[in-house]
Amino acid sequence: MNKALVSNIKTHFIAKFKGNPLMIFSPGRINIIGEHTDYNDGFVFPAAVDKGIVAAIEKSDSGVSTAYAVDKEETIAFSINDLKPYPQGSWQNYILGVVAEIQNRSKIIGNFNIAFGGDIPSGAGMSSSAALENSVVFGLNEIFNLGLSKEEMILISQKAEHNYVGVKCGIMDQYASMFGIKNNALLLDCRTIKSKPFEINFKDHELLLINTNVKHSLSDSAYNDRRSVCESIAGMLHVKALRDATEFDLETIKESIAHENYQKALYVIQENDRVIKASKAIEAGDLETLGKLIYASHNGLQHQYKVSSEELDFLVEQAKLNGHVLGARMMGGGFGGCTINLIAKSATESFKKVVSEAYKNKFKKDCSIYFVELSDGTGLIA
Repeated sequence: MNKALVSNIKTHFIAKFKGNPLMIFSPGRINIIGEHTDYNDGFVFPAAVDKGIVAAIEKSDSGVSTAYAVDKEETIAFSINDLKPYPQGSWQNYILGVVAEIQNRSKIIGNFNIAFGGDIPSGAGMSSSAALENSVVFGLNEIFNLGLSKEEMILISQKAEHNYVGVKCGIMDQYASMFGIKNNALLLDCRTIKSKPFEINFKDHELLLINTNVKHSLSDSAYNDRRSVCESIAGMLHVKALRDATEFDLETIKESIAHENYQKALYVIQENDRVIKASKAIEAGDLETLGKLIYASHNGLQHQYKVSSEELDFLVEQAKLNGHVLGARMMGGGFGGCTINLIAKSATESFKKVVSEAYKNKFKKDCSIYFVELSDGTGLIA
């Protein structure tokens, strides 16, 4: 966690609201493998990271609630009794949505002040939105003694995203951000919402994220379109979700569906299988097999699910040219954001240099490269 960020948010809160706030850190997340399987009731393999959202929150007796986005230097005041969504794409909806969903559970909250900011790179696909939602619900639960469990909190965060933000996201992002364990990734069953932690020993390797610096918005119709395709095909197969389907099942309706939709469903079924294989590889300490599964995941995202981009594909191809990279793939919803790379520590500096130059030459813009460490989930800052 970034101590300078904590100090900055607390300072801004005190200057604006003159109070003594509760301080909360809610991490972003990476996903080692298992993309677009979460809303298909499948398996994912995320981990909380040491970059996230810091929020300062306190009760208010001013008659209104106020939210201050420190990084954007924007403030909103609102009545908790008269909530209305802002236009799509507005940060305000993450906060208003959480308040609305808490109230939908017949919980009583009063007015409050909140200031927040973060160090998750913008548009990186590391779930800054889930981190923000979790920090708000966690903070409100604390200051108003709502008695919510962490399981209830993540469902509130998810519903806020569905109903106020307009993204029909699965539960992975909120779960990983809330329940993260330092040095562990979580094999999460998105149907039961139960996970098994896997301590990861990367030995002489590490995780490197490369941000294309191409911005994407999950509110784009592409995400919801793909979810709709998956639900439609699950219905045709008479199963609850694609998690319950096999490749053989899918073959039985191949002639009844468009080829591109067949490929999307096939990707989900195969990716689900890759997640289970990845957990076994990690348990066995077999990083080579893990790397091959990560490359296969990208291939499916690029050619079957079609959520990659030219920039992401270029970065993965660069990784394949380097024998020290065991695996690389796009991470997140797609159409931009980051690649995640499993690379030998000894090769990191030279790889960073080569990739940065190649990317700049190709796209006439810079990529950004950073390391992440696996972190604990949402909690109070002492």
